[in-house]
Amino acid sequence: MEKLINAFVSILPKSLQDIYYKYEEKWMYLLFGGLTTVISIVSKFIIFGVIPGNPNWENTTGVVISWILAVTFAFFTNKKYVFKNETKTRKEFWTTFFSFYGGRVSTLIMEWAIFAIFCDWLNMNQKLITLLSQVFIFIANYIISKVFVFKKKDEKTE
Repeated sequence: MEKLINAFVSILPKSLQDIYYKYEEKWMYLLFGGLTTVISIVSKFIIFGVIPGNPNWENTTGVVISWILAVTFAFFTNKKYVFKNETKTRKEFWTTFFSFYGGRVSTLIMEWAIFAIFCDWLNMNQKLITLLSQVFIFIANYIISKVFVFKKKDEKTE
């Protein structure tokens, strides 16, 4: 993947290469965030097409399974390509893994709260709130990952 990305960047004009390398982490986060969204959407369609039965059960199960698939994909791509995090022990890996999931659960709860407040209680436009909440959650996930989950070892206070 890195070779493919570097090959693409190498064909860009020098000025765009400079911008890419200056903000590489953010560009990679955007790329893999977009791919995570695709994983989520595609997996929902596949799951909804495969699980027979009660539509409410299908929706709930489909959403949960697609969320797990998307967050797992995001973890591995964020770890390797975005934040370039290396773990040397199993304990360190699992600590990072569960920290990442914990961060994503917290933003899932934030998203639920945003919808409860703005859509259910204040009757605001659901499409607008969806768009605005996704921007907010995207930024919150980046901050949580950068500051808490994939914090560089030399930045950690021990």
